[in-house]
Amino acid sequence: MSNTKLFAQPDEVAWTVLDNGNRRRVVVYTDELMQVEFDFEAGAIGAMHSHPHVQASYVAEGRFEVTIDGKSAVIGKGGSFIVPSGALHGVKALEKGRLVDTFTPLRSDFLGA
Repeated sequence: MSNTKLFAQPDEVAWTVLDNGNRRRVVVYTDELMQVEFDFEAGAIGAMHSHPHVQASYVAEGRFEVTIDGKSAVIGKGGSFIVPSGALHGVKALEKGRLVDTFTPLRSDFLGA
């Protein structure tokens, strides 16, 4: 494995502030799998986009309106959703919230950002 971070302690990884005011931090990863935490203020948008990675997301805090390929649902704390490879998707934070996303394979574009 050329890209590997197998362990993470709370708050050891710095947050990356994104253009839209949200922030993310890459938690752990291998070439095959990556876990990333996203933090949203109330009303913040995760813009519609797509990528070749399969994504599974867990709502750790808050409530989000999630849209995947034109279908929407409100998902609250403790809920989850899956984004298939290539699916157009995005979120709106209905309140301050946090998502824990996993991607397969690794999102190399998130490393070094």
